[in-house]
Amino acid sequence: MKNRWTVIVFLITFILALLFSALSNLLGSLNNCFLIVATLLVIMVGILFDIVGTAVLSCDIKVFHSKASQKIKGSKEAVILAKNATKVSSICNDVVGDICGIVSGSLVTILIANLFINKDLSLYNILITSVLSSLTVGGKALGKTFAVKNSNDIIFSVGKLLSNFTKERN
Repeated sequence: MKNRWTVIVFLITFILALLFSALSNLLGSLNNCFLIVATLLVIMVGILFDIVGTAVLSCDIKVFHSKASQKIKGSKEAVILAKNATKVSSICNDVVGDICGIVSGSLVTILIANLFINKDLSLYNILITSVLSSLTVGGKALGKTFAVKNSNDIIFSVGKLLSNFTKERN
């Protein structure tokens, strides 16, 4: 099937968006301090995944092959990430990153409605949305620079993290 990857990305996005949207609806009934923290966490998750997605495109797979030959924990996983760089980047940047942007926007909308009930929301909406956008875009811009400069270290760290979830084979 020629479009298999597109279908897989569509399904992953649908499931994650469904879960995150349900979560943001549940969070809407919580207090405003928690909503602020949740919004900032969602923004940070989006930035973190954007860093990984950018780093995987600029890392050097030879470094991980060398470490894998020395049987260093996480290096096999880093090789797999690097070999699948376009798919990993698409999932991290497009799927998770975009969903985090949508969810953080939803959370901020709920927060604005909670904070300013019975008031004209337009000015607050503009200001808070501008701050949210600045944090997201500015964070991702800083993250991309960091990701390109430290791509091998980032992908090796992700590989080590993933190695904790893979079964060791003899």
